[in-house]
Amino acid sequence: MNRIDRLFQEKQHDILNVYFTAGYPQLEDTMHIITALDKAGADLIEIGMPYSDPVADGPTIQASNQTALDNGMTIHKLFEQLKTLRQKSDIPVVLMGYVNPVVQYGLERFCMACAEVGIDGVILPDLPMQEYVEEYKTVFEKHGLHNVFLISPQTSEERIRQIDENSSGFIYMVSSSSITGAKTDITEGQRAYFKRVEDMQLKNPRLIGFGISNHETFKEACSSASGAIIGSAFIKLLADSKDLEGDINRFVKSVKEGK
Repeated sequence: MNRIDRLFQEKQHDILNVYFTAGYPQLEDTMHIITALDKAGADLIEIGMPYSDPVADGPTIQASNQTALDNGMTIHKLFEQLKTLRQKSDIPVVLMGYVNPVVQYGLERFCMACAEVGIDGVILPDLPMQEYVEEYKTVFEKHGLHNVFLISPQTSEERIRQIDENSSGFIYMVSSSSITGAKTDITEGQRAYFKRVEDMQLKNPRLIGFGISNHETFKEACSSASGAIIGSAFIKLLADSKDLEGDINRFVKSVKEGK
């Protein structure tokens, strides 16, 4: 069974997905961060494949992308680093990135490499759904990979239902029509959007991302979905850390437990 499916079967609430950029802050930190997140109690890990023009991301994640690229991170290098992933951890892992680098790497080659190292799913925000259905879906399915689509407050009900039909694993609910970035609270407009989607009773579980930064925003997002995704706040922690394992442990516990 795909590890994402297993996670959502075993746990329906308070799922914490943590995003970090591969090759950041240092090129060889990738596996160290994964094992520290797993040990600290994260439920799911989302690894960003650095790209020179990450259009959906705010300044914190954009800067981490540039640093990782300057460090020498590539998709090929990432797969090299992940060769020992399943010897060290059984946590579900998804790769997040943009279509161009994946196409340049070669779609079939990319999906095969994901399967070889034990990746469970992929998030490509700029991949059109029609293109996925017509050209990508069979390749993803052949290699046991879930494809995760994003929805936002502006996504129509018809489109959300199409995405629900063609997604697998979970749906990534973007909390607001803006770029990524840590925010301090959740607005009434966002709550109405969360409720509207919740009432649609979609077949896929949902995780809420963009603007989740602490225990309060995590718990509020979890009250409207299966869990939440934290990115920018974690990247900021990595930027300032002098003790990755200790700081990651404290960060995850503070988000999940408020301590």
